[in-house]
Amino acid sequence: MPDPSNEALTVAVTGASGALGQALLRRWHRRGARLIALTHSPAPLQLAGPDGQQIPLRQVHWQVGQEAALESLLEGVDLLVINHGINVHGDGSAEATGRSLEVNALSAWRLLELFAVVVQRREPAERDGRRRPEVWVNTSEAEIQPAVSPLYEISKRLLGQLLSLRAPELAQALRLRRLVLGPFRSALNPVGVMGADWVAGEILRQADWNCSLIIVTPNPLTFVLMPLATLTRWAYMSLLLRR
Repeated sequence: MPDPSNEALTVAVTGASGALGQALLRRWHRRGARLIALTHSPAPLQLAGPDGQQIPLRQVHWQVGQEAALESLLEGVDLLVINHGINVHGDGSAEATGRSLEVNALSAWRLLELFAVVVQRREPAERDGRRRPEVWVNTSEAEIQPAVSPLYEISKRLLGQLLSLRAPELAQALRLRRLVLGPFRSALNPVGVMGADWVAGEILRQADWNCSLIIVTPNPLTFVLMPLATLTRWAYMSLLLRR
């Protein structure tokens, strides 16, 4: 009988039509994963591998605020990458504020909680011998560093705080990894200094090292400040919150 832990993973990626989302899907394809591309755009997502052949994937259209509609889909997911986001740059209007908080923070938090509920419902026999379900959350370097976009910074900091708040409880069901990424080239940041494919490769490499805090950035300060911020939050919340 085959070992279930050696079966191909099912990987779902939000923000799949963006530069990093596509790069992560390509990287996971090379590892033999079954791919689910979660996109806001209904336009067909077509990805090609290094050989030019079409990469097989299942594309699912969804909308922020309708996370519950993904519940049945998440039943078969081993790894959920929460990667979607928007950047309104200098717009500080009430509408931009609401959109930024919803897309960058609250939607991600709802997906995280939903996946934890789905995983906890799985039968013990299904969990035994299977790789522990994981969630990778792209909080961004904007958690602790300026991003020349106030609402992007505020919403990403909120996401980081929510992840720190809920991590001790959610970690009982899920393996959580925080992705802290510096500026890479994408539609949100066309002047980023890193290539999305290189960033995706570094993310997977650090995951292979069993890192829970994955940092990819040219800024050396982040490698000092982010672990310190994460540890400080954990100590503060552990002291004050009842579990």
